[in-house]
Amino acid sequence: MSNHKNVNALTAGGVLISLGIVFGDIGTSPLYTLNAIFKIILGVKKGIITNPGAITPDVVLGVLSCIIWTLTLQTTIKYVIITLRADNKGEGGIFSLFSLVRKKAKWLVVPAIIGGCALLADGIITPSITVTSAIEGLTSKFDVPVIPIVLTILTMLFIIQQFGTNLVGKLFGPVMFVWFGILGILGILFIVKDLSILRALNPYYAIHLLVTNHNAFYILGGVFLCTTGAEALYSDLGHCGRNNIRISWIFVKLTLILNYLGQGVWILQNSGHFLPGAKMNPFFMIVPDQFQIGMVILATMAAIIASQALISGSFTLISEAVRLNLWPKIRIVYPTVSKGQLYVPSINWMLWIGCCGIVLLFKESERMDAAYGLSITIAMLMTTILVSFYLRSRRFPKYSILIFFVTYIIIEGTFLVSNLTKFVHGGWVTVLIGSLLFTIMWSWFVARKIKNRFVKYVEIEDYYQILSELSSDESVPKYSSQLVYLTSANFKTEIESKIIYSIIQKEPKRADVYWLVHVDVMDEPYTLDYKVEFLIPGKLIRIDFRLGFRIEQRVNLLYRKVVEELVKNGEIDITSQYTSLNKHKIAGDFRFVLLEKHLSKFTKLSFYERQIMDYYFILKKLSLSEERSFGLDSSYVDVEKVPLIFVTPDDIELNRLAV
Repeated sequence: MSNHKNVNALTAGGVLISLGIVFGDIGTSPLYTLNAIFKIILGVKKGIITNPGAITPDVVLGVLSCIIWTLTLQTTIKYVIITLRADNKGEGGIFSLFSLVRKKAKWLVVPAIIGGCALLADGIITPSITVTSAIEGLTSKFDVPVIPIVLTILTMLFIIQQFGTNLVGKLFGPVMFVWFGILGILGILFIVKDLSILRALNPYYAIHLLVTNHNAFYILGGVFLCTTGAEALYSDLGHCGRNNIRISWIFVKLTLILNYLGQGVWILQNSGHFLPGAKMNPFFMIVPDQFQIGMVILATMAAIIASQALISGSFTLISEAVRLNLWPKIRIVYPTVSKGQLYVPSINWMLWIGCCGIVLLFKESERMDAAYGLSITIAMLMTTILVSFYLRSRRFPKYSILIFFVTYIIIEGTFLVSNLTKFVHGGWVTVLIGSLLFTIMWSWFVARKIKNRFVKYVEIEDYYQILSELSSDESVPKYSSQLVYLTSANFKTEIESKIIYSIIQKEPKRADVYWLVHVDVMDEPYTLDYKVEFLIPGKLIRIDFRLGFRIEQRVNLLYRKVVEELVKNGEIDITSQYTSLNKHKIAGDFRFVLLEKHLSKFTKLSFYERQIMDYYFILKKLSLSEERSFGLDSSYVDVEKVPLIFVTPDDIELNRLAV
């Protein structure tokens, strides 16, 4: 809890770190937002303007007003003021939020999974469009090969992930402080040339544009790009703290608005020959010629920082999904000792392939914006649903929850529909990526439910005498001194029938002590508790671990730690019972037995359930083995295959024929 308080403390260092970690994505949105919007307004197709004369003062003021009030309603009010309240012991993000509310309604897993998949899809598109937009800044003055440079930068970015980003991360804050400072200064330099642009602060112009412009619905799809990094505000709550994020947002929002207004002045001044595209991006047009190269370098650094934040966020998202049983067990590496620093190789290279594919498919940033925005709109809608349930759990007045829910469902629903109009122009990529990820999460979740449905539990007390006698029966060869089973039984009075079958019937396993280990994933992020119960003193012991959803489930190390403490306290004696070893006080051997379920051809499942389970077992083959996922040494682990459903003689009807 102390760490949580330290993170939430408002400090200059915390504000600077927030600039580097939280605002990279939303901070690079001026690179492409107005370009995308005016491409729609002018009807640019294949480099030709089909709607000349569409740029008027009212249109420019309307667009800027839409951006300003989107940043206010969507980012400031929804995320900075309201959503940051959903603090799960210092952690944020859609799965942290889901952990807070999942007991309120079982169906909330659906918006959580959809939102998680949308954020992962965003992690593929964001690096592609931000880095491409930055490098395209060179094309206004130089003829450079954009795609090879972008692919090289992206490849280097993903290569360095395995070494940790602790050192590079320390540079993020100062670089982004300079970035936002220059954004504001560039904006002011043009605002002073036409102070009438400040009228865009009036929401009247936004409403007037949406009511009178026949392209208003399509324009909204471009406007939404200005707030695409809002989810990061909540996702990085644990790294920066609520207060630091809120204070730094004041500075960030001010500089963003100033820059958008400055770009608006330039567009008004050059409305007659403005052709939105890489060579005439208003963001780079307001930069003095002598600073163009320097600005491209700074923009590239900002784009890399934005990409890094999305990549790190994807790693955290997947690690939480694994703990919550929403994703197959995969290898997770901790490259540094810093809290929250992790590296997921499979996700890293999946994102790299996706980013390179996006760049090669669309080639230009202005074509990528069709795919961009759709995924994050979906994620925001899912967050709205979950936040509404969170507010309800905190007993906020029902009318205030209703106002929040209806307001943001309408706003984000409108943005979603406007973004869907870009489906055929690239939005299908987002839907395809998100759908593929959804099938993985949903199948893994449903398969676990199906498996649990067929798990049969028995009263463990009924087997106390048998286990005690088996442990002392020297006619049975000793299987292990200490025999450990992982159990999914939530109550100490129960045990899976398959474990009893494994110990007593399949191959009688004599041991000095039988251990049952149960892992319970808690709704809080960093819980690390355990309790020990001696079911049969000296013969049968149960350990229950209560681990937060961000704690690595290293059962081997956790179990050894508990055993060491029990030995130290004199509660157990693990000295080998073999005469030759006992007199030398040598510890007995330990062996884990894992029960791996498989589908029997006799298993009765519906067609849907059979398809889910078939897909689940394919994913399981591609994921980490049970022993590796629990951090067990395979040299002392036995894996026994058991059918998901036992077929008993009672299930078969035979007719005996007379001789």
